[in-house]
Amino acid sequence: MRRTLAAAAATAALAGIAPATAAAVGKPGVSTGAATAVKITTATLNGRVNPNGLATTWFFQYGTTKSYSAQTPGVAAGQGTSAVAAHTPIGALTPNTTYHFRLVAHNAAGTTAGADHTFKTPRQPLGLSLAATPNPVGFGRPTILAGTLAGTGNVRRPVQLQQKLFPFTTGFTNVGNAQLTNNKGGFAFPLLSVPLTAQYRVLLTDNTAVVSPIVTVSVQVIVGTRVTHQHVRRGARVHFSGSVRPAVVNTPMAIQKLGHSGRWVTISGSITRPSTAGRVVYGKTIRIRRGGSYRVYVGASGGQFTPNVGRTIVIHTFR
Repeated sequence: MRRTLAAAAATAALAGIAPATAAAVGKPGVSTGAATAVKITTATLNGRVNPNGLATTWFFQYGTTKSYSAQTPGVAAGQGTSAVAAHTPIGALTPNTTYHFRLVAHNAAGTTAGADHTFKTPRQPLGLSLAATPNPVGFGRPTILAGTLAGTGNVRRPVQLQQKLFPFTTGFTNVGNAQLTNNKGGFAFPLLSVPLTAQYRVLLTDNTAVVSPIVTVSVQVIVGTRVTHQHVRRGARVHFSGSVRPAVVNTPMAIQKLGHSGRWVTISGSITRPSTAGRVVYGKTIRIRRGGSYRVYVGASGGQFTPNVGRTIVIHTFR
């Protein structure tokens, strides 16, 4: 046994690692290196391990303190007598945060921990997201513009909603007052009414270079539908009528029937005509040859509004 320890001590001395006592001979030699490829959420940890003639396994410990809350999987370093490189990538890091790490190696003679080193992840650039719910929205009805400010320093930052109305030939103008992001960077701007198709964006008022993508909110016409009868003899006539908001005259309308394939088929049509109180009206009489589901489709022109349909009406026929 004494000869075995002496031989191991001689091997360790040749490898450049001087053991403090005979009992420590054969323990791995460990050197923690600098972290490389440090990015917002990832980094590579590096070091060197000398197995000192015994089968050795190494791993890194890391965390935001010297308690090292995380550990990489073990990697075999062999059983040589010279130092070999140890490196491994890590992820799921937090931006703008200092991390501690060290290299640890273990073999039959014991465990050796390298010195503590640190690195700091970069700040995450700020970025804005934005979406409208619902979209499209019915004329005069509400929607919510909501999103998130992501990145380092995203909490309690002032964001401003801006609007550009169709035909989008003017610049963006502010809508309401700015608000502060919440503790997760979130924000929401409720709109009680959208007058016509419009573009929206949000920006940081204290850093106007941070701007969200533009979201187009489409405004649908509102279609009301009435019929004279819902139970008729085959071949009888039924009159479809109703109103459309907003009041855009000469807008095409179509009466559609749900086909066996599940697609709506146009069977007749007309145009809207002037009425009162900010509405236009339509009317069309058709012959009902078969019962089924019917609806009125109203188009839109010019881009201010988008098409929409009225309620589905089931018409029953009998002989």
